[in-house]
Amino acid sequence: MSFRRLVPVGWGAGWTPLAILRQIGSLPIQSFPKEVKIVEVGPRDGLQNEKTVVPTDVKIHLINMLSEAGLQAIEATSFVSPKWVPQMADHKNVMQGIKKYPNISYPVLTPNLTGFQAAVECGAKEVAIFGAASELFSKKNINCSIDESLQRFKAVITEAKEANIPVRGYVSCVLGCPYEGKVAPSKVAEVAYKMFSMGCYEISLGDTIGVGTPGGMRDMLSAVLDVVPAKALAVHCHDTYGQALANILVALQMGVQVVDASVAGLGGCPYAQGASGNVATEDVVYMLHGLGIQTGIDLKKLTEAGAFICKALGKKSHSKVSQAICKL
Repeated sequence: MSFRRLVPVGWGAGWTPLAILRQIGSLPIQSFPKEVKIVEVGPRDGLQNEKTVVPTDVKIHLINMLSEAGLQAIEATSFVSPKWVPQMADHKNVMQGIKKYPNISYPVLTPNLTGFQAAVECGAKEVAIFGAASELFSKKNINCSIDESLQRFKAVITEAKEANIPVRGYVSCVLGCPYEGKVAPSKVAEVAYKMFSMGCYEISLGDTIGVGTPGGMRDMLSAVLDVVPAKALAVHCHDTYGQALANILVALQMGVQVVDASVAGLGGCPYAQGASGNVATEDVVYMLHGLGIQTGIDLKKLTEAGAFICKALGKKSHSKVSQAICKL
């Protein structure tokens, strides 16, 4: 391919290669944040897709190990019907059994008012609601349309406000849907804005099936940032196509300072066949520390937590960092 074909439209014939390189070099570059908060989703999002029921004491020990590793937020469990997610049937015992550190939040997923009330009774101090940017995914996942799901969430958010309990909002399928294919950035922005306007303090944008690329992440975030401030956003990337870390880098450069991740790369999506797990927390932390970004996390203790749960599950860690450390 000739260099001339690479010259952007509107740049005249007088532009030389050196002049173009100088122009590119003069473009403003968004610096990375000094600190990034990791929301550990392994105990909930990571384990809920496991076919074998994980013993309650194993879940409790995992969460305690993650707390000791320095995570600021650990999604502990989900208050959903055991009929739909049998793995989370022990939510009450998990919440009452873990050691709660004063500077760590332990949010739980509460899809409806019944779940919210049960979570509060167990001492939950933060909850999360789960929506989608895809109509078909919403109907197959929570058996209702996007608008209907938002109506359900209003009851949870209203009661949460009265109890002074912060609510986090998840938007799934922001970069692609297993049923609809590509999802328009404008649709993601619309759902994110509605959740934010309803009272969610933070919106986690999820690439549920891991099909996103840095270009798609940039376009989606550009649309969302027009209606929701960067300080109220998080990204939740799956690594199906090996793009998670690259997508996270783009998000950080665009001002996002919160990243969801799952220890040992546990997880997947029960409603998205073939979708691999979340990006591994160990890999995200290793990358962030390499950039000089503070997380407050002890990587050694984190990898030990990953090794513990993988041994309990009888499977190999999906974390590249953990795999590398084992070979050293």
